[in-house]
Amino acid sequence: MIDQFVTKLLGGLAAASLAATPVAAAAQDAQAAQDAQAAAAAQQEVRVGPYGIPAAAVLAKLEDENNRSPIAVVNGRVITGTDLAQRVALLVSTSGGELSPQELVQVRMQVLTNLIDEVLQIQAATAQEMVVEEAMVQQRYAEVAQRNFASSPDPVGSMDRQLEQFGSSAISLKQQIRGEIAWQSLLRRNVVPFINVSAEEARERLEQLEATRGTDEYRIGEIYLSATPETREAVARNANAIVQQIQQGGSFVAYARQFSEASTREVGGDLGWVQLNRLPNEMSELVSQMQVGQLVGPVEIPGGFNIILLIDKRQVLSADPRDARLGLKQISIEIPAGATEEQAAQQIQQFTSTIQSAGGCAAVDDVAAQIGAEVVPNSAVPARTLPGQLQQAVLNMQVGQITQPFGSLEEGVRVLMLCSREMPQAGAQQSVEDIRQEIENERIEKRAQAFLRDLRNDADIRYN
Repeated sequence: MIDQFVTKLLGGLAAASLAATPVAAAAQDAQAAQDAQAAAAAQQEVRVGPYGIPAAAVLAKLEDENNRSPIAVVNGRVITGTDLAQRVALLVSTSGGELSPQELVQVRMQVLTNLIDEVLQIQAATAQEMVVEEAMVQQRYAEVAQRNFASSPDPVGSMDRQLEQFGSSAISLKQQIRGEIAWQSLLRRNVVPFINVSAEEARERLEQLEATRGTDEYRIGEIYLSATPETREAVARNANAIVQQIQQGGSFVAYARQFSEASTREVGGDLGWVQLNRLPNEMSELVSQMQVGQLVGPVEIPGGFNIILLIDKRQVLSADPRDARLGLKQISIEIPAGATEEQAAQQIQQFTSTIQSAGGCAAVDDVAAQIGAEVVPNSAVPARTLPGQLQQAVLNMQVGQITQPFGSLEEGVRVLMLCSREMPQAGAQQSVEDIRQEIENERIEKRAQAFLRDLRNDADIRYN
C-alpha cells in the first residue's frame, strides 16, 4: 500500500529496505561499537544542507519523540520537534528495515533543510499576497487519498489512519502539499512570465534533432545536493548514504523528492529526455557508459554533488516498441486468509486457466464476475511506463493473452490481459511547440534554483 501511496501522490517518500546479514557475535559487537562511535561523531560534527545546520545544537531534541520545543526559527516561524519528527517518521516507516544511527542523523538534518525551504516558500507566497487557501490543500489531499485508497468507502479517513500508523499525521502531509502549491504559484508569477522562447529558436533545435536522427538520447534522473567548502564532507557522506539506500531497494523518486535541491525534485528528479551534448561534461561522460537502470554517484560538480540514474534510453526521432500504447485489463482475486500454500497454488492455477479461457477482453468481465474476481480496465497505457519485467512480457503478448500471475497471498493475485496495442509511427516528429516547451522548462528550472537560493540567502534562520 505504501508504494502506491507515495509514488502516485508525491513521488514517494519511501526509504530503502535494509537486509540484515548474519554475523558472529564478536563482529556484531564490533560493528555496534563502530556505529555508536560514528553516530557520536556525526552528532558533534555533521553539517548538512545549504544552511550549515549545526547538528550538535539540534540533535539532542530529536532523541525525544515527544519533543515539541522549537528546533529552528525561520523569519519568525517556528519549526518544532513535532514537525520534524512526523516528517522523519513517514520516511523511516516506509523503509524495509531500521536505519543506522548515523543514517538517522543525516536524514533528520536533510529533512530539516526541506522544512526550512518549505517555510520560506510559503512565506514568500504570502508576502506576495498569494496565500494558499485551505480549500486548495484539502482538495489536493482528497485527490491523493482517492488515488491511493480508491477501494475504501472513506479514502480520506483511510489515508489519515495510515499516516497515524506511520507516526506522522495528515497535518504534516498537508503542510508539504501547501508548500508545493505555494512554490508553484511563486514560479508562475516570478519566473514563468520572464521566460521567452521564440519559435525560431525552437526550430533551430528541431533542425539539430533532425541532424542527429537515430542517435542516442537519455532519460536521466538526478538528485542534487548543494555544498560549500565548509559542508562538503558532510554533504558527501549524506550523498553516499542516499546512494546506498537506493542500491538496497529504496525509491529514487522518493529520495529525489525528499532530498534533492534541484527544481526537478517536484517530478522525482526526472530531467526528461536529453542528448549528451546538452549535459555538463562530467555527466555526459558518465551517462554515455551507463546501462538503463544504473545508478552512479555521488559525482562532485561545481556547487555540490549529483546522484545520477539512467531511467531509459532511446534513439532520436525513431520509433520504439516501448512507445506503444496498450489497452489492458487487470484481473485480480483475493486468497482466503489461512489458506495453505497448496490450496493457494490450486486457486491461482484455476484462476489463470479460467481467465485465459474467456477468449478475450470482451468476455472477461462476465467470466471474472462468475469467480468473484475484480476487473480494472486501463486504456492507452504507454508500454515503457510498466515495470521492467511486465513491460517485456506484455510487449511479447498477442491481444487476448494474459501475463503470468503476480502479486502476493496477502494483497491478492492478479494478471494483465492485453486488449489492444497501438504501435508508434516510425520517425515520429516532434513539433516546434514541443521543442519550445522543452527549452522553456529548462530555463524555468535554472531560474527556480536561483530564486530559492535568494530566499535562503535573505532569510533569518536561527537554531535553538
